[in-house]
Amino acid sequence: MALRSARPLDVGSAHVIVTGGSSGIGLATARLLTERGAKVSLIARGRERLEAAGKELSAAARAADVADQAALTRAIAELEEERRQPCDILITSAGLARPGYFLELADEVFREMIEVDYFGTLYALRAVVPGMVERGRGSVVAVSSAAGLIGIFGYSAYGPAKFAVRGLMESVRAELTPRGVHVGVVFPPDVDTPQLAEENQWKPAETRAVGGTIKPLTAEKVAAAIVTGIDRRRFVICPDTGTRALARFGSVLMPLLNREFDRRVRSIARAAKRA
Repeated sequence: MALRSARPLDVGSAHVIVTGGSSGIGLATARLLTERGAKVSLIARGRERLEAAGKELSAAARAADVADQAALTRAIAELEEERRQPCDILITSAGLARPGYFLELADEVFREMIEVDYFGTLYALRAVVPGMVERGRGSVVAVSSAAGLIGIFGYSAYGPAKFAVRGLMESVRAELTPRGVHVGVVFPPDVDTPQLAEENQWKPAETRAVGGTIKPLTAEKVAAAIVTGIDRRRFVICPDTGTRALARFGSVLMPLLNREFDRRVRSIARAAKRA
C-alpha cells in the first residue's frame, strides 16, 4: 500500500456529490458548497423536490434510491460524466428514521433502516472511494446521528443503523487516511427538517421525554459544521456542544445518562397510570 500525505482539497474547484441532497441537511450543505464555488451534484429519491433543488442551485441531479446499489452506482457515474469530473467530495445525507416501540415495530422497519441508512452510505462509498484512492485525494463524509453514539428509547431500528455508519467510517478512516483521503462522520441531534417532522409522527412519549426540551438545530448549522469539518479534515464532526460531549465522554457518562433516561421513562409510565 502506497502511503500518501494529506493534500489540501480546493473546495472551490471540487465536484461534490450529495445523497439526500433535495432537502434538510443535504440541501443546506449543497447550498454552502455552491456558494464556495463547488460543482454540486444531487441524488435523492423524490423527483419533485430533487428537480426544485437542482434548479435552485444550478446543480446536476439524478433520482435514485440509495438502497439500490446498481441504481445509485449508475447515478454517480452519470453525474461524474455530466460534470466531466470525478467525485472529489462525497456527502451521504440520505437517511430514514422510524422510531417506535421495539415490541411493536415490524421486521421490515429494522430492515429498511439498515438498507437506507447503512447500505445507502456503504454503496455510495464503494462507488467513489476507489477513484479517490487512485488520485490520492478526496473527502467522504457520512451523516450518522446522536443516536449513533448512545442507545435511546424508541430507536431500536434507527439507532443500530447509525451505529453501523459510525463503525464503517471508523474502519475506513484507518484505511483511507494514509492514502490521502479525508474521512468524516457527523453526529447531529434533532434537526429541523422534513425528516424530523415525519419522524415525530411515530415518536413514543418516552422518546420525547428522553430528548427533553432541547430545541432542534437548524439544517444550516449542521451544514456549516460539515463544511468546516471538510476544510479542517476532521473525523468526528459535531454541530453542537451536547453531541460533542457525548462523542468525547459518552462511555464515561453512559451510566449517568441511562439513570436519567430511566427516570424520565418511569415518569411517563406513572403519568399514564394516573390518566
